Amino acid sequence: MSTNVIMPALGFDMTEGLLVRWLKNEGDPVEKDQAIAEIETEKATVEIEAAASGILSRIIVQAGETVPVGAVIGVIAGAGEEVAEVPPPSPPLPPPVPKAGEGAAPSGARVKASPVARKMAEEAGLDLSRVKGTGPGGRVVERDVQAAIATGSAPAPPGVPAGPVPGATVPLNRMRKTIARRMTESKATAPHFYITVEINMDDAIKMREQLNGLVPEADRISVNDLVVAAAARTLARFPALNASYREGNLEMHPQVNIGIAVALEDGLIPPVLRDADKKTLKRIAAESRALTERARANKLRSDDLGGGTFTVSNLGMFDVDEFIAIINPPEAAILAVGAVTRRPVAAAGEVRISSLMKTTLSVDHRVADGAQAGRFMQEFKKLLESPVTLLAG
Repeated sequence: MSTNVIMPALGFDMTEGLLVRWLKNEGDPVEKDQAIAEIETEKATVEIEAAASGILSRIIVQAGETVPVGAVIGVIAGAGEEVAEVPPPSPPLPPPVPKAGEGAAPSGARVKASPVARKMAEEAGLDLSRVKGTGPGGRVVERDVQAAIATGSAPAPPGVPAGPVPGATVPLNRMRKTIARRMTESKATAPHFYITVEINMDDAIKMREQLNGLVPEADRISVNDLVVAAAARTLARFPALNASYREGNLEMHPQVNIGIAVALEDGLIPPVLRDADKKTLKRIAAESRALTERARANKLRSDDLGGGTFTVSNLGMFDVDEFIAIINPPEAAILAVGAVTRRPVAAAGEVRISSLMKTTLSVDHRVADGAQAGRFMQEFKKLLESPVTLLAG
């Protein structure tokens, strides 16, 4: 029985995706869960895996084409199986034809470009909307950017970071535009409130050191792994914060899927750790490490994005003591994590130095109130201050 390869939805607001390239040719054998194509979304280039084993019997959408979410882009079938004709998806409306002297596209318009071309343009300080694309469907490819540079567009001067040039207006890249839009929508539509707690991490740090002394360096547990584990278990006990507000109703999510914010050169992306409340600390550490590595290598898979129900954003590695984060819609909350710092603490009539960490929960007030959020943070703090409970399960 044949299986359609579809353009996946990798976010609640994703409507279309660009097929960057096929990793398999028509007629090649494929295995279930094997990467067979790469697509580009507004925030990342993602690999699509085969949903079944068989033969890639038909390629319907070619590299360089942008198609709607849910469109059939290929077909996997058994050896010798006849596959019915599948009409190609309707192409998106073409951009308006520029007038003479205006360049390839209106400034600020969404430009179809390959990841390599986009990166090259950013480094050279080029506005892609002014570059004429010669790739499939008018897509800007590497040779187009090279030609634009050769005909007069200069790269950033020495000593100046790629892209920003003093005195210049630099257009936002695709990821930054998406972040700008989503964060503006979040602040405009979700009434945020914030709760900060300070957590004594002495026992958590001690337990982490003991565990890490028993395993190879590649398998070590980070402070963020402890935070994610504690947040996941707390969310399972407070489902109101594992929900989304939709048109006057609360959508209670059956899974605890935690987005782990990863800082990339172009912006922040939150690949998702699924069913985090059901995973051991060891597995959380391993999967979080793999997610982060794939994000930084631009090798995220289709199931790494979308479906998040809560996000953890940690800036502790930058020596940030405390900050607040904007909720990632349609989630109800996000946890901002600061650095673990050594500070004096008064306890039992004496002052001693302890490892302290501040965390701030941003909450959508349409979903939960202060008392609910306060109890959530109380339980979260309790788990990290008694970390042996995170080893259960």
